[in-house]
Amino acid sequence: MGSKDDKPEGSGFFSSLSSSVKFWGTAVQKSVNGLLGYEGLEVINPDGGTEDAEDEAHKGRWKKEERDGYWRMMQKYIGADITSMVTLPVMIFEPMTMIQKMAELMEYCHLLNLADETDDPYMRLVYTSSWAISVYFAYQRTWKPFNPILGETYEMVNHEGITFISEQVSHHPPMSAGHAENEHFVYDITSKLKTKFLGNSVEVYPLGRTRVKLKKAGVVLDLVPPLTKVNNLIFGRTWVDSPGEMIMTNLTTGDKVVLYFQPCGWLGRGRYEVDGYVYDAAEEPKILMTGKWNTSMSYQPCDGDGEPLPGTELKEIWRVAATPDNDKFQFTHFAHKINSFDTAPKNLLASDSRLRPDRYALELGDLSKSGSEKSTLEEKQRSEKKHRESSGDQFTPKWFDLSGEISPTPWGDLEVYEYNGRYSEHRASVDNSDTIEVIDVKSIKFSPWQYPDLD
Repeated sequence: MGSKDDKPEGSGFFSSLSSSVKFWGTAVQKSVNGLLGYEGLEVINPDGGTEDAEDEAHKGRWKKEERDGYWRMMQKYIGADITSMVTLPVMIFEPMTMIQKMAELMEYCHLLNLADETDDPYMRLVYTSSWAISVYFAYQRTWKPFNPILGETYEMVNHEGITFISEQVSHHPPMSAGHAENEHFVYDITSKLKTKFLGNSVEVYPLGRTRVKLKKAGVVLDLVPPLTKVNNLIFGRTWVDSPGEMIMTNLTTGDKVVLYFQPCGWLGRGRYEVDGYVYDAAEEPKILMTGKWNTSMSYQPCDGDGEPLPGTELKEIWRVAATPDNDKFQFTHFAHKINSFDTAPKNLLASDSRLRPDRYALELGDLSKSGSEKSTLEEKQRSEKKHRESSGDQFTPKWFDLSGEISPTPWGDLEVYEYNGRYSEHRASVDNSDTIEVIDVKSIKFSPWQYPDLD
C-alpha cells in the first residue's frame, strides 16, 4: 500500500499538493497520560492542535463511568484483532449488520451502468472508481454494525434493477460473500475484515476481493481499497479516516486508476481529499481525478506529464446525495432503505438481517431488549457450533461455494467464495410461481440456523 508521499514528484498537477502533504503530515496526536491517568493513551483531534488534547479526551458519546469501565475492559486487547468480539455493548452499535453494510456500495451503482455504456476505456475507470469512492461517505459512521450470525443473509431488490444477496459464510474467521447483478454489471465480493486494536483507535484492514464485470464492455475490474482507521473510540469524539491508496485495475486491458486518500493533517487540512490518475496499460496518465470522498469527485483529461489538456475543464462525475437531518445513527436515506422491508423481495429468506430481533429492537430504541436478544443469538450460535463439532458436521453456505482460489491482498491471503447461482434460481421460482403462498415478511421469525430445532 502506498501513500501520497510515494508518488513521483515533478511538474504535474499534484506536485504542489504533494509537498503540502509532506509538510502537514498526519493528524495531531497526543498522549493523555498524566492528564487522565491512563498510560500511553492517544487522543487524535482532527480539528485542533496538541494543546487541546485534554479537552478533546473528555468529549464523545461516553459518560465518565461508562468510559472508564469500557477502557478497563478493552485495554487487555491492545494489539489484538477484535473483529469477532461478541461482548461489546449494544450502545455502540447501529441497527444494521455487516452484510447489510456491504450493500451500501450499491447506492450509486448507476455509475457502473454508465461505465458499461461508455465506449471510452478511461472514462470507464473514472465512473467505476467514483462508484468505489462513493461508499466512504456512508462508511464514516462511527457506530459499529452487528456481526452476522453464521448463515445469516441479506437480500435487496427494487434499486437500479439489481438483485443483491450476501451471506455470512464463515464465523471463525468472520467472512462474508456478496453478489449483485443487473443488465449492466455483475458485482462479487469476498470480505474478511481484519482489525488491530490500538487502545483508543482501531485499524480496519479490508482483507477481501472485489470484482466487477461490465457486461456490454466485456471487461473485468479488480478493486483494492485503503485501510480505515477509527479514532477516539473511548476518549474523545469518534471519527473515521481512510488514508492510503485505492487501486482499480481493468484486468482485461491493463488500464488502471490509482487514487490517493490523503491523511487528515493539522487543523483538519487534507481531510477527505482524494486525487490521482487514470493510466493506460503503459502507465501513461490519461485523466486526472480530484475531489473529496465525503462530497464529490471530478475529472479532467491530462497529458503525459499529468497536466490538464488545454481547452478542457474539470467536470464533476459524482456528488453525495442529500442526507436526513439529525439522524441518530448518521444513516443516509439509502441506509434506511436497506433496513426497510420495502427493498425486500417476496417471501424473504428467514435468515435475513432485517429479521434479527436485536437489530430491530435497537432500531426502535430499546437498548435493553437489544442487548438481551443479542446475547440469546450469540448463545444459540455457540450451541450450534458445539453440536456441529460433536456431530462431525461442517457448515456449508447456501448461496456461495468455496472456490479453492487463494487471492493475495496487501494484508494477507484470502480464500475466495464464488456465487453459485442457486439464489437466482430460488428467487425466480418464488417470483414466477402462482402456487407459493405470499408471506407477510414482518411475520417471519429470524432463522439462519443449520439446526433450527436446537434449543
